[in-house]
Amino acid sequence: MHLTQPVDGGVARVVTDLVRAQLADGFDVTAVCPDSALTGHLRSLGAHVRHWRATRSPGASLVGEVRQLSGLLDEVRPDLLHAHSAKAGLAGRLAVRGRIPTVFQPHAWSFEAVDGPTAALALRWERWAARWAARVVCVSEAERATGVHAGITGRWTVVPNGIDPERFRPAAADTVRAGLAPLAGPRAQAPLAVCVGRLCRQKGQDVLLRAWNAVLRQVPDARLVLVGDGPDRDRLRAAAPGSVLFAGAVADAAPWYQAADLVVLPSRWEGMALAPLEAMACGRPVVVTDVDGARESLPRSFAAPCVVPPEDPRALAGAVAALLLDPPLRTSLGDRGRRHVLSLHDVRHTARAVADVYRDLLGTWPAATWARAYRAAEDAGADRTTQHVEPSEHRESIHS
Repeated sequence: MHLTQPVDGGVARVVTDLVRAQLADGFDVTAVCPDSALTGHLRSLGAHVRHWRATRSPGASLVGEVRQLSGLLDEVRPDLLHAHSAKAGLAGRLAVRGRIPTVFQPHAWSFEAVDGPTAALALRWERWAARWAARVVCVSEAERATGVHAGITGRWTVVPNGIDPERFRPAAADTVRAGLAPLAGPRAQAPLAVCVGRLCRQKGQDVLLRAWNAVLRQVPDARLVLVGDGPDRDRLRAAAPGSVLFAGAVADAAPWYQAADLVVLPSRWEGMALAPLEAMACGRPVVVTDVDGARESLPRSFAAPCVVPPEDPRALAGAVAALLLDPPLRTSLGDRGRRHVLSLHDVRHTARAVADVYRDLLGTWPAATWARAYRAAEDAGADRTTQHVEPSEHRESIHS
């Protein structure tokens, strides 16, 4: 069973890719998430889909969300639960409490997204709930290190994110731009930077907009496209100059990468973002901020021209302008980036690594754990949602 909230952006793409690969490998897959475009997509792949009424953030609704999830677990009785991102990790571990193998995949830590008492509470929860995750799957070594340094005692496995190199592949920018109406016209040949991501504080588009005027002073005819939607849309629109285009949410981001001269992701925090991998698979150079997973997602030789400190508009503007003014370097970086992704970040490698985690866990768990847990609860007349069955043996902390 895959459990996810959110239902869009990179997390949804990771879940979709895993479900597709696991169905092809003969897994019986159930996906549990709020009703959305994602549910229809997963159902079209052949997964069983159950609707989970859950908000993106924790709050007063959590008790009801956990209760509903417990009912869904009663019905499906999965052999293993894979919970994606903070909210699903919170509700899923509360509902299961270790009765079956539970894989938690943070997709960036919740305590990095907030400040003050909320961050302290989120960190306290992650430290406590680690006991209910048979494995914590991190998408980068940096994400794992952040968890370790924060005092989270997990059984770790690092599985880098992957993308589909057949879907994200090079194409002639001129041809692609001709098919994207907002880019056609007399300025079709102007230098083009593209940022793909949810319009929210995490992705840092506000920092990019603060940097953009400095880019324009060096590359006056440059254009910027923000691809995506989110809670910061109106605020970003109000701050954007005329050379910035808002493309909104798109079903397929590949044409926007292919149309770009340069792809920018100025995130404040990440686990390992998909956008730079997708851009490199399309043969496009990237500029990213030096947050978790950023350096790991790029070839080592990319660090100097392509990695800048987070929340530094001046450094970001310098890197973007320098690459927009250097077509030969962009071509070289694009070619090397494509080869890098093909060798290390093919989604098929990712799916196989995750399947290996499942097999390792299921191979050490007692047979029919779920059935025995519920039989014991019924015999004791206890509440099903509070039983805890320990595995027959405890594995040592694993980092691969």
